[in-house]
Amino acid sequence: MTSALVRALSERSRLPLVDETNIDAFLASTASENALLFFTGDPAKQPEAIDLAVILPELLLFFCGRLRGAVVRDTAEDKLKARFNVVVMPSLVVTRRDKPVGVLGQIRDWSEYVEKIGAWLAPDAPVMMPPSGPKIEITRDGTVIVRLRPVSGSPQTAKTRR
Repeated sequence: MTSALVRALSERSRLPLVDETNIDAFLASTASENALLFFTGDPAKQPEAIDLAVILPELLLFFCGRLRGAVVRDTAEDKLKARFNVVVMPSLVVTRRDKPVGVLGQIRDWSEYVEKIGAWLAPDAPVMMPPSGPKIEITRDGTVIVRLRPVSGSPQTAKTRR
């Protein structure tokens, strides 16, 4: 179910709602290579989402056609967070085509939005690396046990001799 905040933002600002089924088509659009995705979280738990919903359209106006905006459906946020390096809610994600370039979590000062988003829109700005997940190394009696990034939800372990 879409929250009232997301519905209002989508209707007033004419921002599309994206989810795991249409995000790639939205990002592949030739309208602009950069997009600004809004992960709202639960506005009841993160009330700053309401403030960010006011700021988002202003940022799109400020960057005057250099960004396309979209709101991530609340039902898709958990499925898309890792792909776009989102760790806190609410967050704004700047993308270049289908890759995240930067993430701004929670509410920030206007000047920080302008400075960081402006830098991320530069053609030579690096894209973010995908999260590698936790890596833990435990050594006992010369044996190193390494827990690698979980694959398909189950952790892998490997034992090696030092």
